[in-house]
Amino acid sequence: MKRFSLVLLLAAACTAFGADDNGFVSLFNGRDLGGWINANCAPETWSVRDGLIHCTGRPTGAMRTERQYENFILEVEWRHLSSGGNSGVFIWGTPIAAPGVPFLRGIEVQVLDHGFNVKGKNEWYTTHGDVFPIHGATMKPFGRHNGERSFPSEERSKGFPEWNHYRIVCTNGVLRLHVNGKEVSGGENCNYRKGYLALESEGAPVEFRNIRIKGLPPSGAPPELTAPLDLGWRSLFTGLDLRGWKTNATTAARWQVSGERLNLRNGTLSPESTLWSMQEFGDAEFVLDCRPAKSENAEASTPAVHLRGADIKLPVPPGRYQRFIITVKGNDMTVKADQSLETGRLTLPADAPTRGSFGLRDTGGGVEFMNLYAREL
Repeated sequence: MKRFSLVLLLAAACTAFGADDNGFVSLFNGRDLGGWINANCAPETWSVRDGLIHCTGRPTGAMRTERQYENFILEVEWRHLSSGGNSGVFIWGTPIAAPGVPFLRGIEVQVLDHGFNVKGKNEWYTTHGDVFPIHGATMKPFGRHNGERSFPSEERSKGFPEWNHYRIVCTNGVLRLHVNGKEVSGGENCNYRKGYLALESEGAPVEFRNIRIKGLPPSGAPPELTAPLDLGWRSLFTGLDLRGWKTNATTAARWQVSGERLNLRNGTLSPESTLWSMQEFGDAEFVLDCRPAKSENAEASTPAVHLRGADIKLPVPPGRYQRFIITVKGNDMTVKADQSLETGRLTLPADAPTRGSFGLRDTGGGVEFMNLYAREL
């Protein structure tokens, strides 16, 4: 009898973590977050509790899959743990956050509790499964819509703390959302139409379970319709606090964290208030977004970083965010803005250190930083 029970348990395990009779494969093993990458949240934001994926909702950000997907059927169950909770499922997303925001670029399938009730409810948004592109993505919406936002044809979602079931069918740039058993919203001509899948953290605790996917034949999404590949970027900032950075009384007085941003306050310039990463880097590449405060002193409000003995100024108009990519290999360093425009190139001295911390410089003026990533080369 014990041997027979063991055989049954082994068979059940194989079914749970392999393809089932309908071709679905689980994306969550019920034990840990294997197969998922924390894109830009704190370590404790995402966890496994009682066989469920639990999200604290803080900070705003995402946890994504390790690999990209093109054509597929995705099923996921979710429930909010408080009235008015907000979250989402990202389809065909980028590996890191879009410039100047904590969200991935992609198509968002809204996960919103009925208690969410800001002005414009059922006019520019609903709580029953809206689908819309965000932060550079595009989509032609189905049915009733506002701009590119597709509204559901029926109100089928359940309020907290009940579970809801989403079935998301994605083929050739067309997305169709089924809420609790019936198709209600979606769109076509999606850009991107191949990318990462992600779960969203956005201010309130939420749980997910029974996440599974069935691959469909690929249609060969061209590069311009495919999200960038993950090159090994990992976040240097929790979005909540200064964990991972060296702090002292001076940095504590000048730096604060607010709204997923690192804020350098206006004040007296001090070399001691440069914020240094605890991690040291050799050959590496860094991504960061920055926005200087509006100031009469343009020099003081020009963001700057320090790396391997060199100061690098990051020219950007006041009041707007700019993404920079800084690459250092050997003694050569390049700075690019928005992926393509090279804004600086320098050669480090022969005696420059081969490793060192990454520093956010105190320039004397107010500056905001966000979306700080690094990867070793």
